[in-house]
Parts: sequence; structure tokens; C-alpha cells
Amino acid sequence: MTWPIESLLPHTGGMILLDAVIEAEGERVACRRTVRPGGLFEDADGNLPAWCGVELMAQCVAAWSGWQAKREQRPVRLGFLLGTRRYQCDVDAFAAGSELVIEAVRCFHDDEGMAMFACRIDAPGAHAEARLTVFSPPDPDAFLASTVQGQDA
Repeated sequence: MTWPIESLLPHTGGMILLDAVIEAEGERVACRRTVRPGGLFEDADGNLPAWCGVELMAQCVAAWSGWQAKREQRPVRLGFLLGTRRYQCDVDAFAAGSELVIEAVRCFHDDEGMAMFACRIDAPGAHAEARLTVFSPPDPDAFLASTVQGQDA
């Protein structure tokens, strides 16, 4: 089953950096992004800086979570990127016009919403990889309320 990327992510408008989910299964998802001039993060030449790869990976993880939620007829819920380990990219920027394939594979998860994903980005002449630690609390509203209350103390 496929859904529009906008229905899988808790992002809106220009903050949605992915074009589509191209494959999804139990512990893995692959998404697509064509680098286009004029995007939110592209430089004057239309290239996407390599540091944006971390956000592409995080949105790929979010798309996997949204896909799982839709498949199970649950609402898509908010998640948080807690950390990135060993982000390595062999280019300074993803070239304008290139099609990126972003993949995330869940390696670990617990019942409280913590998970780790092995991620990669492949494009002609470019490769990036990292491990992302993410957190999606069972009740994001209660989690955010408790976090805000903790800051007021």
C-alpha cells in the first residue's frame, strides 16, 4: 500500500524534503528525492548541501513510522531525532538534478518509543550513511506537556 508522502510525515509545506516512499516493508523503507534548484536548502547552483543528508534520513525514518501507522490504521505521530552517529558523506553537496535514494532500516527498538536506524543515501557519484537514534513517545502531547512543565520548574 502506498500513501502520499505528505500523509506520512508530521511536516508541512517546504519542510517536506522527500518526494515519495518507493519501497516499504517490515523494518525497512526507501524514499526518493530529486534535487531541484529553488528548494529550501539548495544553494545558488541548485545543489543540496551534504549536511542536509541527516534531515533526509530523519524524514525517511519518519516516513517509515507514518507508513507503519497508516498500515495499522493508527494516527501518524510526532517523533524526535535524538542523535546521529558517524554521518559520513563522500561529497560536499548532492548535485542538482540527481535522484537520491534514502534508505532506513530499523536495527533496534523498545516499547517506550526509542529506536535506532541504519540509514544511507545513494545517488550517482554520491553516498552517505549514518545511524540515527530516534524517539517517538506513545503519547507525544503528554510528553511535550511534561517537558514544558519540567522547564518551568
